[in-house]
Amino acid sequence: MHVLKSVAVGAAMTLGALSAQAQQIDSIRWGVPMAFGSNLVALGDAMPWVAQNIDAASGGRIKLQVFEPGKLVPALAVFDSVSEGKVEAGYTWMGYEVGKVPAAALFGAVPFGMESPEFMAWMFFGGGNEMLRDLFKPHNVYPIFCGTISPEGAGWFRKEINTADDLKGLKFRAAGYGGDIYKEVGASVTLLPGGELFQALEKGVLDGTEFSLPTVDEQLGFYKVAKFYYLPGWHQPSTNQYLYVNLASWNKLSPATKSLIEVTCTAAVAISLAKAEALQGKTLAFFEKEGVQVKQVNANLLKTFQAATKKVMAGKSAANPEFKKIYDSQLAFMAQNQKWKELGYLPRDFK
Repeated sequence: MHVLKSVAVGAAMTLGALSAQAQQIDSIRWGVPMAFGSNLVALGDAMPWVAQNIDAASGGRIKLQVFEPGKLVPALAVFDSVSEGKVEAGYTWMGYEVGKVPAAALFGAVPFGMESPEFMAWMFFGGGNEMLRDLFKPHNVYPIFCGTISPEGAGWFRKEINTADDLKGLKFRAAGYGGDIYKEVGASVTLLPGGELFQALEKGVLDGTEFSLPTVDEQLGFYKVAKFYYLPGWHQPSTNQYLYVNLASWNKLSPATKSLIEVTCTAAVAISLAKAEALQGKTLAFFEKEGVQVKQVNANLLKTFQAATKKVMAGKSAANPEFKKIYDSQLAFMAQNQKWKELGYLPRDFK
């Protein structure tokens, strides 16, 4: 009898604790516009995964309704919409707001910068998160690292690209600092959202484009209208997504709610990278079957892009102290770990 009483008391205490924890989770209903479609593998489907798991973990108290690009706000207006309080949160690649926050794209992708595992290390253990929060606080945005994918493709082209001369006057779509570097080497660069790129390539409005992973590029159909595909994505060795939360809305949340959202986003970083790494080899094989020439950017052209990168990034560092502080931190972190990367892993050309 005493045993049954003890079990009953223990169960009651457990239920009481769970009830108290549930009461600490805020009941919220947020619309979350996205900059890219939820159908895009590893790039766009991470946020729906977050929403689903937060719903389950909170017992339905936290509902994050994901909206496809343009359904709630324009695809490239997520940052402004969150900053101005038009929506409580949004999901995007960090860099589309570079005109207002010049250093922002350093957290989205850096040419010749860190690949995803090293970027994750810098964000969580190298001071990146703290600098990011400081950068966005004046804009009333609380950014949460919430997804990362493997290196992108360098670009799809309607003709073969072998030298810098082949890029002169080329009508090319690129985002972030990669776009600045393509301009530096002579390309005519424009920024269009992903949903408009196939038609632009098909009609000759563009001669080439970069966008994302091979799997994502396959979904957008680029292989049907451009037959030269170049790797590696020197301009985006990692591509990082974030959940932007309006700072005033974030500050109203309980610690338990904040923790649940941040922990789920951290899990999404791992899930998105794992999914990205799992699928690319099969996709490249598919491209080749479809008549695409999958090529590696040659060493001389990579050196041209690297030299242009140093020039562009030096200019941005000189013009913006926040940019310089963050970029210097990234370069120092890479330098600190360079020997480990060279010696700690099997050489990639090892046979």
